[in-house]
Amino acid sequence: MKLGLHISNFTWGGGAAELRGKLGEIATRAEDAGVDRISVMDHVWQINPLGPPENEMLEAYTTLGWLAAKTERVKLLAMVTAVVYRDPGLLAKAVTTLDVLSGGRAILGLGAAWNEPEATGLGLFFPPLAERFERLEEAILIVKQMWSDNDGPFDGAHYQLGRTLNSPQPLSLIGGAGEKKTLRLVAKYADSCNISAADVQEAAHKLDVLRQHCANEGRDYDAIEKTAQVRYNLGDNGENVSKTIEHLHQIAELGFTQVHGGLLPVATPRRLDLLAEQVIPAVEKF
Repeated sequence: MKLGLHISNFTWGGGAAELRGKLGEIATRAEDAGVDRISVMDHVWQINPLGPPENEMLEAYTTLGWLAAKTERVKLLAMVTAVVYRDPGLLAKAVTTLDVLSGGRAILGLGAAWNEPEATGLGLFFPPLAERFERLEEAILIVKQMWSDNDGPFDGAHYQLGRTLNSPQPLSLIGGAGEKKTLRLVAKYADSCNISAADVQEAAHKLDVLRQHCANEGRDYDAIEKTAQVRYNLGDNGENVSKTIEHLHQIAELGFTQVHGGLLPVATPRRLDLLAEQVIPAVEKF
């Protein structure tokens, strides 16, 4: 099993002037620690329970570009991209750009979006849930077409593209649709999925649902990468390390091969040291 670092909180003290330096340091320390990928949230306001909306939040793809410049190996992604915040053609171009300039390290994760207050607060497009899922499926089709040899038009119910030209093409990308309500789309289209694994039994149930959708779609269940979303609660002095490792072992037993974990407080160097020295070596054996 490989571990990823999910950065979801940018309120570290020092204000905006110190954000770039601290974020760069966290990314390089995480890469040196052996983290496989770094992810950020696609939110424009902070979310509960991490903090009030007034807390610092960075736009996802600008942040990933900065992280690409500060790292050399880790894969980079937004967990998960809100499909209605960007038109699919531009999104495909943005992720392609991230992939090319990072040397093939970008991953696209797509979801139907859920945070209406931030969307309406900043005037972002946020149609009803049923339409968001319709747009999610069309966006997946558009992205896949743009990442293929077909640069013809796309004529959908919600999106119309006159020519799906995408030059340069990406070097290496995984198109994924996460979140619990999109498992049918995962089975139909995705190379990877992300499932909350705070509750191991609930995560096992979600995998059973995905397995059935794969059977319905004629898709090989084993061909889809299973990634789990957790929180690394290691404790100030590592008092929860053993418990964390056991939790990750249970997740691995379900068939998950990759974890995206939030580490709070991520700006505290000791937490990354614990992850590097005790957790990563243990889970690499799973």
